[in-house]
Amino acid sequence: MSDLYARHKAVLPDWLALYYQDPLEITHGEGRHVWDADGNKYLDFFGGILTTMTAHALPEVTKAVSEQAGRIIHSSTLYLNRPMVELAERIAQLSGIPDARVFFTTSGTEANDTALLLATAHRRSNQILAMRNSYHGRSFSAVGITGNKGWSPTSLSPLQTLYVHGGVRTRGPYAGLSDAEFVAACVEDLRDLLGHVRAPAALIAEPVQGVGGFTIPPDGLYAAFREVLDEHGILWISDEVQTGWGRTGEHFWGWQAHDAAGPPDMLTFAKGIGNGMSIGGVVARAEIMNCLDSNSISTFGGSPVTMAAGLANLSYLLEHDLQGNARRVGGLLIERLRAIAAQVDGVREVRGRGLMIGVELVKPGTGEAHPEGAAAVLEAAREEGLLIGKGGGHDTSVLRIAPPLSLTVAEAEEGAAILDRALRCTR
Repeated sequence: MSDLYARHKAVLPDWLALYYQDPLEITHGEGRHVWDADGNKYLDFFGGILTTMTAHALPEVTKAVSEQAGRIIHSSTLYLNRPMVELAERIAQLSGIPDARVFFTTSGTEANDTALLLATAHRRSNQILAMRNSYHGRSFSAVGITGNKGWSPTSLSPLQTLYVHGGVRTRGPYAGLSDAEFVAACVEDLRDLLGHVRAPAALIAEPVQGVGGFTIPPDGLYAAFREVLDEHGILWISDEVQTGWGRTGEHFWGWQAHDAAGPPDMLTFAKGIGNGMSIGGVVARAEIMNCLDSNSISTFGGSPVTMAAGLANLSYLLEHDLQGNARRVGGLLIERLRAIAAQVDGVREVRGRGLMIGVELVKPGTGEAHPEGAAAVLEAAREEGLLIGKGGGHDTSVLRIAPPLSLTVAEAEEGAAILDRALRCTR
């Protein structure tokens, strides 16, 4: 055990998860690569949990942070803040939500908390619809709506949560149906559920479930849900903490794969927009955002430094068409991984969009989840210089691949080759 690991265990909670049997200390990064304290170089296919969205040590972002820190680091929302207003203007325009208002937080957890507060206040209901296999954060209210027992340590909650079918396409009672039949069955289940309860405040859903293993429902599912929700006045919150900013390649926001009924009432965001700086937030229609009848502020949300980072990062993303790069390079990577999976026992499915890819493992010859195999592949990939993540509901048997959106074709090929060897040596 390293000295730093021993010190970590002595002062930090036991439930603070660490990857790897010999945990890694990352000291610096550049582009799509990071280095550890021993000088080992790694190709980063996880980006600090989908957070280093553009690149490590991106000059445009580090310059913006340095310049802003040299002027003023903090003021709070009690004072006018030019970088915050400028970033809010850009996000409101990009959101697709009419008459949008933006509130900045410091994390995706806090963003989802805020959305839940707005929804329950606006609708005067503490009932929330959430998806099975979902994850929405670490706070008391967020774990209360998380449909993933591996990340929800208590059944206590300020909310009454009702779980809906549809987030997982290839498992569960509707897995054998066609896409159209799957959507119809999920909609019918939603209608039936709403016939038994008083009107909930909102449905919160990840367009692609992140911690749940990058599971993807058929396109249009949430548009079909939206038609039913509108009949009851129920709000739709799209949790875009992991799917936002073009990561899926096909769309800038995940909800746009379900846009037949229009944009969501609210969307939450975080992670990638700050490229590692602590930014989260909520976008909502003005009537919803302005429904609170008491004062509120944010001490650290909208910090001048984080807002400067977000502006620089968003500008780089748009000017360099990183969404298009995610579509092109991610498409190549998915096809390469599917070709590998066809030759390896124990890979149940390769799924994903853009640079948001899941490789689900099972015990060879069975459909049983294989968390030990996922952990072994994680270790083997690290040994060859590749960092990936894992997830997949309570069984944690999905490899999660989410590199910075500036990933090159050569780097995608390099990472795929390492994964090929890691999968073959651990089956």
